[in-house]
Amino acid sequence: MEHLKYIEILDYTTKSGKAVTLKLSYQTFGKALYDAPIILINHALTGNSNVIGENGWWNDLIGKDKCIDTNNYTILAFNIPGNGYDNKPENLIDNYKDFTARDIAKLFALGLEQLKIEHLFAVIGGSVGGGIAWELAALKPDLIEHLIPVATDWKSTDWLIANCHIQDAILNHSSKPLADARMHAMTLYRTPESLTQKFDRTKKNDLLFNIESWLNYHGDNLNNRFNLSAYKMMNQILRTIDITENKDDVLEVASKISSNIHIVTINSDLFFKPEENWNTYVDLKGVKDNVTIHEIKSIHGHDAFLIEFDQLARFLKPIFKVKTNTFVPISKCVA
Repeated sequence: MEHLKYIEILDYTTKSGKAVTLKLSYQTFGKALYDAPIILINHALTGNSNVIGENGWWNDLIGKDKCIDTNNYTILAFNIPGNGYDNKPENLIDNYKDFTARDIAKLFALGLEQLKIEHLFAVIGGSVGGGIAWELAALKPDLIEHLIPVATDWKSTDWLIANCHIQDAILNHSSKPLADARMHAMTLYRTPESLTQKFDRTKKNDLLFNIESWLNYHGDNLNNRFNLSAYKMMNQILRTIDITENKDDVLEVASKISSNIHIVTINSDLFFKPEENWNTYVDLKGVKDNVTIHEIKSIHGHDAFLIEFDQLARFLKPIFKVKTNTFVPISKCVA
């Protein structure tokens, strides 16, 4: 976190009408900012801006000579406000229900404006990060060249909202809120087949199945590294994804997005169902030529976007193998 930088956002008014001042933290990797095409990476629910390097959560996909080559690109990653990554209590958000995924996209857009970034080569996000990517594209239709939402959707479905509602109840009423909420979530991030392959009803001891021990581990681990208010905030953002803002037709909104849209879905995802993504693709294809879809084949469910790196890299390589030698640094464009 020694490389964490901050942008102060003054007097932002949330969709709910609350005025707030907050600090948007971020990190960069690879080429220096403004010296190469910029890729914005949006983190998932318990993730953060530490995309690569020590404890980086996407080291298998991004780095020197990897699928997304940091020799050629600048990687930019914001922390979703209130995610607690900087361990500063003053930057946590208690009034989490005042915020939506669209608010986060607007805050990211304000951060980009302060950084004087007017174009992004790509925006990639998995899960809730992908939902925010959709929101940013809807908010700024000409900002992003390649929009890559992974294991996500342009909206929170009734199924997703229902599970977020249960998570919120656990977080507010359990005696062990973080651990219990995480254990519940893990059963949605994986599939019955994945858990059978991993554990096959084996036992840790006479009283405990290995699946129970695994769930306990994940619950305790999150409890030790995450903050309760941060989890509440992230869960709220997850349940409020909707690029139509409950008003416009999705095709009307999405057709205005100039980005090349590369949807990546997972055939076994129980959280963001693949059928929803395929329906989106078919509908969008009728109004927009530059949209594609790829499907990760895996028994591991939602978490496959953090497991099946070979498949994900195969889908993304054609996008990031483009020539970058024609890129003109922003500093050279300024009169």
